[in-house]
Amino acid sequence: METNIDINVKHRFTKTVGRQAADILDKISQEKDQNRIGRANKKIKGILISLIRAVFLIGVSYIILMPLLEKLATSFMTEADIFDQTVRWIPRNFTLENYKVTLQAMNYPVSFLNTLILTLTVSILQLASCTTVAYGIGRFKFPGNRLVFALAIFTLVVPPTMIVVPLSLNFKYFTFFGLLPEPGISLLNSYWPFILISSTAVGLRNGLFIYVMRQFFKGMPKDLEEAAYVDGAGIFKTFYKIMLPGAIPGLVVIFLFSFVWQWNDYFYNTIFLSGQGNFLLQALQGAALKALDGDHNKLKSQYASIIRHTGMILYIAPLLILYAIMQRYFIESIQRTGIVG
Repeated sequence: METNIDINVKHRFTKTVGRQAADILDKISQEKDQNRIGRANKKIKGILISLIRAVFLIGVSYIILMPLLEKLATSFMTEADIFDQTVRWIPRNFTLENYKVTLQAMNYPVSFLNTLILTLTVSILQLASCTTVAYGIGRFKFPGNRLVFALAIFTLVVPPTMIVVPLSLNFKYFTFFGLLPEPGISLLNSYWPFILISSTAVGLRNGLFIYVMRQFFKGMPKDLEEAAYVDGAGIFKTFYKIMLPGAIPGLVVIFLFSFVWQWNDYFYNTIFLSGQGNFLLQALQGAALKALDGDHNKLKSQYASIIRHTGMILYIAPLLILYAIMQRYFIESIQRTGIVG
């Protein structure tokens, strides 16, 4: 038979175990509550961040797309729609006549072909020259390596207006390092200035292209080159057969940037092609005047504004088509090269 002492001990033990179990259950319950609260807070935080990001992206998209959509809508309007205060985005008198007139005023087929040939030529030459320079700077050590790279970067901070006079005079009286008799020959109003500066990696934004490809080449493993050298490949064969195929993402980015910037370039086109009107940019500037039969008094009319808007749509349409085709490759290349902003 159990004594009173044994019974008291059991009661005390049971109470102690019960309290400990209760404490453990309370702790478990508190931890669950804290975890639940933590998950809820994290979820709310994620929702807020996503909301802020969405608002920001919508705002930026609106700022970028608003002018383009406005020009697109205007290009299908008549003068009556412009004066109609109730018409904003959807034309009441939809017409394609504006495009017909603008295509004729800009001589679009010829201007487009000339611009495309020039842009492709410059882009390909810049791609070849900048990639070669970047490979030499990024993979080989030689006296003045850092100085050459610093000078390439320095070209990005020099305002174009500072070199407009030297560039113009240099190609107007071109002597090729004094080998041609004075006063030289004029290369203006031709493709030669573009070809020369692009093939020597001193063209539009070439400092940026050299920087991007240099960083890309520096990040590639040296084992690739060493294995090629062991197999008997020389420097140039290693460059073209081994390094270039691995640098395709960077090459895609550079080509697209070069193409877009050259297509939209006004500075070099104005200097080197001042007497040429068979390019889209120059044709766009004179489209409204041609559509008005040379009447300067009507340049501020609503019809002239419609023609300008239509011309802008025709001018940027090839770039939009190019981006739509190359979008996937462009985004993948941007991610691999690390270019942001």
